[in-house]
Amino acid sequence: MLRTVLKNREYRFFLSARVLLTLALQIQNVMVSWQIFKLTNDPLSLGLIGLAEAIPALSIALYAGHLADKHNKRTILITALSVLLCCSVGILWVTLPQVQEGFSALTQVRFLYLFILISGFARGFYAPTAFSFLHNLVKREQLTTASTINSSSWQMASIIGPALGGFLFAKAGITVAAASVVFFGLLALTALFFIQPKQVVGNAVNETIGKRLTEGIRFVFSNKVILSALSLDLFAVLFGGAVALLPVFAEHILKTGPEGLGMLRAAPSLGASILMIWLSVRKPQGAPGIMLLWCVAGFGLCMIAFALSTNFYLSLFILFLSGAFDSVSVVVRGNILQLQTPDHMRGRVSAVNTMFIGSSNEIGAFESGVAAKLMGTVPSVIFGGCVTLLVVGITAAKATALKRFTYE
Repeated sequence: MLRTVLKNREYRFFLSARVLLTLALQIQNVMVSWQIFKLTNDPLSLGLIGLAEAIPALSIALYAGHLADKHNKRTILITALSVLLCCSVGILWVTLPQVQEGFSALTQVRFLYLFILISGFARGFYAPTAFSFLHNLVKREQLTTASTINSSSWQMASIIGPALGGFLFAKAGITVAAASVVFFGLLALTALFFIQPKQVVGNAVNETIGKRLTEGIRFVFSNKVILSALSLDLFAVLFGGAVALLPVFAEHILKTGPEGLGMLRAAPSLGASILMIWLSVRKPQGAPGIMLLWCVAGFGLCMIAFALSTNFYLSLFILFLSGAFDSVSVVVRGNILQLQTPDHMRGRVSAVNTMFIGSSNEIGAFESGVAAKLMGTVPSVIFGGCVTLLVVGITAAKATALKRFTYE
């Protein structure tokens, strides 16, 4: 099946676009977060990056899914990626030496936030459209294999991207790193033009956005297994994540510079990739809900240990473990959604799930910045890890349906 899927020319171009775009965004994340922190020396400024991405992406997520059902998905993808590319060009412009000399640090930061904000709208359209576009490229019986390849490729790009971004920044400077983002983005956009437009198909074309949202939310909140799994992930990552603060650790605690920052950002993805490969060849466990609870608890403990570490290599290993624990959570949650959601509700439940995930990642980054500003960087991460453990404890005590859930 793997060979059959990879023989699909249009799927290869779609996969190439996904990998190239991920590389571009990961390099940009390392570069922009480091630059903003260097210009402000304020951890709250790192949290504002997450907020600038989250507000536009979450505000149009449901409309983007609705639009993808009614219009040509290829056109939406090309448009969204074109906007992302323009934003990357804008960030490249901000990094030019003559621009940096002509603008104050505050003005440079404002421009960076502006381009991040605009890119948030584009990413809000791109993500749900790309998810649904896969169905137009491969046969139904190939979806599982194609989806697995997508996830694995994304993880690999998430390993290479941050490390490459940190290396380019440290060795060649921020302008070269920004230029590489534009280069990869342009290649990703070009790949999409080799895919032919697809006929719009769907039974939900005339559904209103309000109805999709209402029915999706009603189903999620009435299904105790799905609600428990999503809530556990939401609050654990919302308070326990420390990715947004990695520039602070790299600069002031571990003293590794932008190259070390790239390695720190890549470590969780490396752990996640290895565990996902292991899970893909292993027989599913009989008590996934209990495994989910243990893994989220492990993630929280990793965050506490990372906050206390002052050794760069120990910190890398801890982040590697955190990614491994988080990958199990992702796989178990995904399986729960697949098995518990009826076919006619998949799109709407997926939209609600996207909003949960967006909240836990980008809003979590903002929470990290605020907590670091109020409590200090290390205490804020320890606090977040403790809150994660508390959430696991409450869920373990209350979520009986999740603990009893099995794949059978």
